[in-house]
Amino acid sequence: MGATTSSTMSTDIVAPGERAAIWRDWVWTHFGGLESDLYGDTGFDGHMQASNAGDVVLTKLEANRHRVLRSTQLARGSERAYLKIVAPWRGSAGVQQHHREAWVRPGGWAIYDTTGSYEIANPERVEHLIVMLPKEQLLERGLRLEPLMARHVGGMNGIARVALETMRTTYQELPGMSESAARGAGELIVELVRLSLQELAGRENGTTQLEAFRDRIRKHIGQHLRDPSLTLDHIAQALNCSKRHLHKAFSAEDDTLAHYIQRQRIQACMRELAQPARGAQPPRTITEIAFSWGFNNGAHFSRVFREHTGQSPSDFRESAQRASGSVV
Repeated sequence: MGATTSSTMSTDIVAPGERAAIWRDWVWTHFGGLESDLYGDTGFDGHMQASNAGDVVLTKLEANRHRVLRSTQLARGSERAYLKIVAPWRGSAGVQQHHREAWVRPGGWAIYDTTGSYEIANPERVEHLIVMLPKEQLLERGLRLEPLMARHVGGMNGIARVALETMRTTYQELPGMSESAARGAGELIVELVRLSLQELAGRENGTTQLEAFRDRIRKHIGQHLRDPSLTLDHIAQALNCSKRHLHKAFSAEDDTLAHYIQRQRIQACMRELAQPARGAQPPRTITEIAFSWGFNNGAHFSRVFREHTGQSPSDFRESAQRASGSVV
């Protein structure tokens, strides 16, 4: 019998009408201050099982589609600094941080920093391995971490595959490990992640121009997201490049530039719609919010908002305001 400890959380033990709120509480508590939403879905089913390998926390998460968000304010209030890895067994995950976005599917993994704001999209039912590593243990090894966050590290070959298989195998074998063996496995995971990031940094040096160009595109979009005239033509003119060059820069992403802009705008509107009213000042109307984030047609905004969230903007605002009375 192993000496490692584990914890299990399942919505199976909760009445269907209470599952969404309970899941938000669990996510908030287990991952240290994460907000979550369920794309407007009312039915929800989720399970988490976590174990410790020394200072490394490994969690198997299985759940219906949902998103998690760590705001700048929550990140500042974080008690401990972790790097977090998402490695899907099933489904996909989109990691956004530092104006970058990486999508991962089974056989891959991405990494992000809990001391900064980030957003993770799980647009379908997922089964993920989530691995949390103390950030200081990677900093001690002399890596510049910021350029490596929200990157698709790999997992199909090379050291990134060794790291992925070690993380998965460690999670599966932890129940039978002694405490000292589990701690050693955690240290091994940290070292394999370091080597994977070191290799990624080397690859990035070889493809720096393309990735730096993508970062310039995302930064420009972030700075001009409220401008209704933000189009491919305007971006190409501002960055002094062709539209073909813009498309080519995003060709390795599971996205198009137009969809990326639209998604960023929708997510900005979602954040504003979810904010509770402050003081006596009446909240801005949905149309005012939409137009302030670059939309210029109310019907079009409502349609794409529903496609993205599964709810109308007014229903989303109402459910978000209702949930803000509890831990979200």
